[in-house]
Amino acid sequence: MIPELGHFALILALVVALAQGFLPYPALKKRAAILLFSLNLIAFLSLTWAYIVTDLSVANVAQNSHTLKPFIYKVAGVWGNHEGSMLLWSLMLALFSMLVALSTVKPEGLKNKVLSIQGLLASGFLAFILLASNPFARLPFAPVDGAGLNPVLQDPGLAIHPPLLYMGYVGFSVAFAFALAGLLEGKLDKDWARAVRPWVLLSWSSLSAGIGLGSWWAYYELGWGGWWFWDPVENASLMPWLLGTALLHSVIVLEKRNTLKRWVALLAILTFSLSMLGTFLVRSGVLTSVHAFAVDPMRGIFILGLLTLYTGSALIIYAWKAGSLENKALESTAEFSPVSRESTLILNNLFMTTGCATVLIGTLYPLVMEALNAGQISVGPPYFIATFVPLMIPALILMGIAPFIAWKKGNLTSLKKQLTIPFIIVLASLPLLIWIMENQNGEGTHPVGVWVGLGIALWLSVTTISEWVKRTELKLSRIKSLPLSAWGMSSAHLGISVAIFGMVGSTLWLKEEIKLMKPGDVMPIGRYELKLEEITASFGPNYAADAALLGLHYKGSSHSIATLKAERRHYPVARQGTTEAAIRKSWRDDIYVALGDQDSQKPEYWVIRAYVHPLVPYLWLGYFMIALGGFLALLGTRKKKP
Repeated sequence: MIPELGHFALILALVVALAQGFLPYPALKKRAAILLFSLNLIAFLSLTWAYIVTDLSVANVAQNSHTLKPFIYKVAGVWGNHEGSMLLWSLMLALFSMLVALSTVKPEGLKNKVLSIQGLLASGFLAFILLASNPFARLPFAPVDGAGLNPVLQDPGLAIHPPLLYMGYVGFSVAFAFALAGLLEGKLDKDWARAVRPWVLLSWSSLSAGIGLGSWWAYYELGWGGWWFWDPVENASLMPWLLGTALLHSVIVLEKRNTLKRWVALLAILTFSLSMLGTFLVRSGVLTSVHAFAVDPMRGIFILGLLTLYTGSALIIYAWKAGSLENKALESTAEFSPVSRESTLILNNLFMTTGCATVLIGTLYPLVMEALNAGQISVGPPYFIATFVPLMIPALILMGIAPFIAWKKGNLTSLKKQLTIPFIIVLASLPLLIWIMENQNGEGTHPVGVWVGLGIALWLSVTTISEWVKRTELKLSRIKSLPLSAWGMSSAHLGISVAIFGMVGSTLWLKEEIKLMKPGDVMPIGRYELKLEEITASFGPNYAADAALLGLHYKGSSHSIATLKAERRHYPVARQGTTEAAIRKSWRDDIYVALGDQDSQKPEYWVIRAYVHPLVPYLWLGYFMIALGGFLALLGTRKKKP
């Protein structure tokens, strides 16, 4: 009965979304947005209830759950599949629509158009769920037990990671709707930018947190010791993040200087379009990925149709209305000097968007070639490192320079004076840092990359701290009065520099060893040694495991630092296995050990893979600081008086 209630709520939600899109009455639009969220919530809770009680008459539950599955994964399993994840997408879309309806956005005409566009967006996705992805479909005969959730998704990180990502993806629909509403109103000005900036900040911060959490999950759960593989689905989240970063900075320019109107509108359209593109890639069946849902390609055609309809309509409106925006004279860059913060942010935007374009080409090119029957090709990390990374280097350098340049017209002499000390600090500390690290970890495999990467990280951290010192003059009264937006900017910029430290150390100084070992054998790796103590069997609530116990100590020392436990788990219901890596964390590095296969000829021998990841803890710290910076800036917009 409850699944039927959820299904009926979705049907009503589609009717309400269409009403929100087409009804001309503002009061009704507000009520429709609230009702739309309520109906989506009823549907989502109905599916959640079916998972909690393991209602195996519901096809979605039977295919993705099991009576023995722990409670947290029963709940997470709601969005761990195609149908449930689309229901979560629809719920998030309705949530943002309701929040806009309850907000104090002015003028009313702009707000009404935003709600209409959001209603039309919601109706398309609700139609897709009802016609092609019904999560409440019943089975004629309920099975004895369910098939279970993919074991690699049975992890606490995956209980939080998708909702955060969706909040980022779907949140950009608000910027998309604001851009179209502003174009139709013929008015994108400072007030428009002030109204849209909190939504962009919320979306960007959530997406940052989601990407960071997903990277962390891939590192410790998949068992291959990496945190980014340039997987097409990973790229699908990176692309809207890059354009969202450009959009966020461009909105700030529009709010401060009343310029870049057309550029901001275009970025808002493209950012949400790339979010929908990611949805298509994950759910179309065109990709083979641990992140992707292998589904009927016809569903992909439906989503591709929505993407074409929404993006195509938006670009037509942009082409029609962008030229008629008022104060067209202010669109010219002649209103500010080439040496100004505006110019720096525009240049940074160009690097970000070009970098996004290289990722887009590398992601879609193999799919296009395969669709044209031109053969299968693979575009892997070497392409992205050769094209994307060089574009980010000048962008990161400019990120350190921009806060020291005045708006409208800067002064090169003053800029040189302010940046001299940070530059000297970087030059003096970089060789020392590399010498310390290489003494501990040996020669880097890419010495030029080490110098450039750590130099960029030092530059950004030193300039960020210098700018903070300049703002506060290290006086307690000024520190207390510093706005949250300034704290947010400093945290995000410093977080990027800290994350770069982690990226450089964990890739260019990476140590890896693979060895066939029996109990009692020792494996040297970096400055450590690992001794395989024993292989034992263990059991969990829904799995059996082989576990390797390893002692860790420094070379030349018998003193044990830690005992590590690496597992290979087998889930009999799902008939799949997972690798549970053992990780010993410290402020300098991670020791990462994964248990491989048992030797078929010599059963006492097992494959042991070990990695030393220098500085990788700083990667997770950097991700946290980036997301924290966005949320602090968001709180700053709430506290700021109009």
